[in-house]
Amino acid sequence: ARAHAPASPAGLSPTDPARARLAYDELFAHQVTLALMRRDRRRRAGLVTRGDGHLRDKVLAGLPWPPTGAQTRAVEEIAGDMAAPHRMNRLLQGDVGAGKTLVAFLALLVAVEAGGQGVLMAPTEILARQHFRALEPLARLAGIRLEALTGRDKGDARANILADLAQGRIDILVGTHAVIQKSVEFDDLRLAVIDEQHRFGVNQRMELGAKGGHQPPDMLVMTATPIPRSLALAQFGDMDLSVLDEKPAGRQPIRTTALSDARMAEVVAHLGRALADGARAYWVCPLVEESEAIDLTAAEARFQELRAQFGARVRLVHGQMPVEERDAAMADFAAGRAGILVATTVIEVGVDVPEATIMVIERAESFGLAQLHQLRGRVGRGSDASSCLLMYHEPLSETGRRRLTILRETEDGFRIAEEDLAMRGAGDVIGTAQSGLPRFRIADLERQAGLMALARKDAQSFLERDPAMESERGAAVRLLLWLMEQDRAIRLIAAG
Repeated sequence: ARAHAPASPAGLSPTDPARARLAYDELFAHQVTLALMRRDRRRRAGLVTRGDGHLRDKVLAGLPWPPTGAQTRAVEEIAGDMAAPHRMNRLLQGDVGAGKTLVAFLALLVAVEAGGQGVLMAPTEILARQHFRALEPLARLAGIRLEALTGRDKGDARANILADLAQGRIDILVGTHAVIQKSVEFDDLRLAVIDEQHRFGVNQRMELGAKGGHQPPDMLVMTATPIPRSLALAQFGDMDLSVLDEKPAGRQPIRTTALSDARMAEVVAHLGRALADGARAYWVCPLVEESEAIDLTAAEARFQELRAQFGARVRLVHGQMPVEERDAAMADFAAGRAGILVATTVIEVGVDVPEATIMVIERAESFGLAQLHQLRGRVGRGSDASSCLLMYHEPLSETGRRRLTILRETEDGFRIAEEDLAMRGAGDVIGTAQSGLPRFRIADLERQAGLMALARKDAQSFLERDPAMESERGAAVRLLLWLMEQDRAIRLIAAG
């Protein structure tokens, strides 16, 4: 009664006991639905893929330092899932630079050890090529054949890759959505790894999942930005979760400072001294070219200014350039032929140049927290000390100031994700329309994260005790699912 007729405005607060009770019921119904989906998926037959470890041992023996405890644990969880008779559907979540690529590669080797094939699908050509280059030395250590397939591959080169793939002569394929085209056939696909989950639609994931012939392959999804726990439970609650929360040995902390763009001349002078000492720097701008409507620094204009000062040592990359030009600029920077790379957020994910130690982000207040964290993660990848400079334009809004303060205080992506959620709300953090995030009527994900975790635990233990939902409590839960319009759950119960 209190929930329907609150005695005062305080009764509308998420912390009010009556309202919290209704929110719990809503979250519990949601988590029972997800638990039923997970159970339904587990009943479906999958391929039993059991590796003997001989390829993984070769790779681990050749690494400069041992994997972190979190990496080892994640590989064991994935290998355990692959050896089970049901299909794996696992989310691998890690902070920037936590070593997800190594975990994914070791998982793909399990498939190869068992006599099968693996595929790694990335959302952009830059990222796919980057993965390919990063995995090449590991593939050599393992003595297996690794190939890349993107939209750029044409003619004979493409035909040869497709023929070898269908014959089983390629062990692991890395590519963009080109790998889900009808003409791409595998001999025995056991594991599909999808990098950067939120850039792919559900349909694309399903198409990749259908590539396994008789049985769909195991699925491993990787996200580069940590997702707040409450959102992870809401959005990916039907998936098993592996978390990488340790940084590999030898990684240095990144010194982060914020500075007004009124001091631009000082920054450029400092950069010149660092360049003379052999440093390499990224310079990130929010837009490609100046626009009358939005007063933000354009990459093109900044490139011209830095080029005038530092000459041929400056390169430019942005999403609207021809792919060949972009690749050439990135290759020059990686090889040290260029010392400054002016870029838009095209470098946000996956770019890996360990020698780069300086990151300048212009108009930092115009970027989201998760994006700033991603950009900062492009440095601090080698053994040298790195720095990140957040340049802002006065006057700074309260939100902008808070964002920059959080970044200066922490490098912990999980904490940054929670702060991002508190500042922007659930829909904005992962974009509701394409995220499949449920719209709750009463529950508030930002303020009731603890309730979501409790509801998940209760839903799991309820279904363990009463899998058929036949007890008195089971009947009450069925009624709750009906009231909460959890149609999918009702269909799953009906299907047994």
